[in-house]
This record gives sequence, structure tokens and C-alpha cells, in this order.
Amino acid sequence: MPPVARPLALLSALALAAPALAAPAAPSAAAPAQPVLIDHEVKTIDGQTVRLSDYRGKALLIVNTASFCGFTSQYADLKTLQDTYGPKGFTVLAFPCNDFGGQEPGSPEEIKSFCNARFSVNFPLFEKIRAKGPEKSPLYKTLTEQTADGIRGEVRWNFTKFLVNPRGEVVARFGPSDNPNDEDVRAAVEAALPR
Repeated sequence: MPPVARPLALLSALALAAPALAAPAAPSAAAPAQPVLIDHEVKTIDGQTVRLSDYRGKALLIVNTASFCGFTSQYADLKTLQDTYGPKGFTVLAFPCNDFGGQEPGSPEEIKSFCNARFSVNFPLFEKIRAKGPEKSPLYKTLTEQTADGIRGEVRWNFTKFLVNPRGEVVARFGPSDNPNDEDVRAAVEAALPR
């Protein structure tokens, strides 16, 4: 198509689409125009209400965890990541989840005791959440449905990791088999640290 014809074709397409633009918008698969901010209200494993915006200014790694999973040993790797980058403005946020293979069946007290006794976790633990299905938590709705291409998509297993920058924007996602101390994970964390 000659260069002059392109604007005309675009205007024609917009004119044809005008009635649809006036209709209520359906959910779009396209990335949001503005970055989605992580500022949800959640409860700690001890039942205290916290707003994730309270962590603004820090890089975050949000992880759905489980105590009886093949990836449970990643708690130790998450602790190492916390030890390394915590002083530089980073924290892991662990959200126990029983959605995948029923691998987190315990009570809050049991989960907390397991994490402390076995891994001496030094990052916040939150109440058990739903990461999939009709009862998916608002946090995981945002992480899996409202983020950009390459990040958006259903969580398929325990220890899926979402990296959030200090402004509260989700900037990367890593799968269960991506070890928290892998070079690419550490490089992404370093790039997300507050300046």
C-alpha cells in the first residue's frame, strides 16, 4: 500500500469501529496503557492487615509457596536472596498456597513453624491465598490478568515468582523451576533495586 493510502485506510477502519468504541469495553488481552500497581490489602500469617503499597520504595519478589512441594527447598534460596539484597532495598513476600497438588495444607501456625524451624525465613509470610480459580485473590488477579505480555498468565505451580519494582510495577516473572539464585533472577533483582 502506498504511504499516502495508509492514513486513509486507518481512518476508514476507525470509522467502521466507532460503534464498537461506544459500547462497554470487554476485557482486553492487550497490556494496560498504564502500569498496574501492586498496592493490595493482604493479611500477614499472624492475621495483621497490610497494604502492599507500604513496601513502596523497595523491590519485591512475590512468591506462591508450599511446604510439601518438590520446590520447597527454594525457601533456602529465597532466604539467600533476602540476605544478599535485603540491605539494598529488596524483600521477598511469601504467599502460602494450597492450589497446586494440595501441597500447603497446614494452618497458619503450622506453616510459620515449618518455615522458621526448617529454613529460618527472614522475610514476610502472609496468610494462605488462592492463586487460581474462581476464588483467586485480588492480588493474583492483578498479577495474572492485568500485567503485560510475558508476565500475564495463569500460575501453573508453586514457587512462581513475580518481581515488582520500587514504584509498585510488575516487571518480570519467573517460573517454579527458576531458582531464586539463578543468574538471570539475580540480574533482574539487581536491575529492580531502588537507586
